[in-house]
Amino acid sequence: MTAVSTAAARRERILQQAVKQGLLDPEASLLAAFVDLDGIAATVSDLYDAFSDSPGALHAFAAKANSLVPVLSELNGLGMGCEVATAGELARALAAGFPPDRIVFDSPAKTREEIRRALALGVAVNVDSFQELDRIAQNLQNRPSRSRIGVRVNPQVGGGSIAAMSTATSTSKFGVPLADPGSRERLMRAFGEFPWLTWVHAHTGSQGCPLPLIAEGVAQAVGFAEQVDAAYGPGRVVGIDIGGGLPVNFAGDEVTPSFTAYVGHLKKSAPQLFADRRYRIVTEFGRSVLAKNGFMAAYVEYTKICGDRPIALTHAGVQVATRTVFAPDTWPLRIEAHDASGTAKPGPLVRQDVAGPACFAGDLLAGDRALPLLQPGDLVVVPDTGAYYFSTPFHYNSLPEPAVHGFRVDADGRIRFTLLRPAQDPWHVSGYDGVAVADLELAAVPAGESR
Repeated sequence: MTAVSTAAARRERILQQAVKQGLLDPEASLLAAFVDLDGIAATVSDLYDAFSDSPGALHAFAAKANSLVPVLSELNGLGMGCEVATAGELARALAAGFPPDRIVFDSPAKTREEIRRALALGVAVNVDSFQELDRIAQNLQNRPSRSRIGVRVNPQVGGGSIAAMSTATSTSKFGVPLADPGSRERLMRAFGEFPWLTWVHAHTGSQGCPLPLIAEGVAQAVGFAEQVDAAYGPGRVVGIDIGGGLPVNFAGDEVTPSFTAYVGHLKKSAPQLFADRRYRIVTEFGRSVLAKNGFMAAYVEYTKICGDRPIALTHAGVQVATRTVFAPDTWPLRIEAHDASGTAKPGPLVRQDVAGPACFAGDLLAGDRALPLLQPGDLVVVPDTGAYYFSTPFHYNSLPEPAVHGFRVDADGRIRFTLLRPAQDPWHVSGYDGVAVADLELAAVPAGESR
């Protein structure tokens, strides 16, 4: 018999209590998500401990990983900064209370208005291209700014096993390439021309990228900073934004690799970051902070057998697990089977499909997965979904956004839930199209009848 992990046992307790409190209900709440607020605090503590040799480091959470304002507010309260990539994420970061000097704005397509606002606020900006650099220079001619301004370099060290997550390839759309003919020299001249350009930023990639590759990308950025300092004097580059990218273990509950392991690789590849504390450090971790601190739970509505294959139709699918549904081999998720009370199901393992509610054949959370045989009314739990899943819904088939509940466990074992995002009413989604729900309901009443 496989031993139940501490994390799995904790999920089971949370699920059972959620059922008891009606946060999951087979008629009223078919799908819900849960965020472990205690777990987030522990993960952030691990992050700070790992970078203890750089006590002034700013750890800016990548908002794209989970942009819910209450979640961002929690991270703000834990002392983190926030990395944003769009105007919408910047607005959410400000709504969550992050001060502008702890916000980092990264985007390869910043508009003039976005640049103007960021510089007026004093938000840190990482320039992504020479053309953007010219825009910022024009803006600063008449409007001085408190913003820390850096440039994102592409170290061009290669990619990992997932091409879409690899941002330091020879042809990546991100950053100023360091190895292209003339590019490094042109960037060196920019540091000589613009005294406000004081930071260097690099991000090699995330899931699928091994730690040595990520660390080598940082080393290339540090090497460029040292080249700038050698040309223009010590201290010309103030800090290095090393990005994020720590991969997540989706195969089990073990947290691996750790932040400490990553720092070990950094100390080997770029010891200058820690040896003399010459450069201030900014990090931009996202998935590694939130993924394992969240899970989804959904009811099984129907089951059937087609061609000798058992199929369970659930209410979690492409709308909350978009990457997994469209790229199941790249983004596989674990599935746990529970009964209607939230208790883990025993019994022999049966290979079966776990499908979602969307109207296309590929809407599968898992295909041919060995689980205790699922039945209508059971619950399936999907761990490791605290980042990029339920927080980034896909509105296929006008499927509604599920409720998201934060939870804490008191010292006496009492579980306390906090609503982080209310469930979207499926009958009211037309409101997003500017159609008044009351008008639709009135139109449905036959002529001559009253309400």
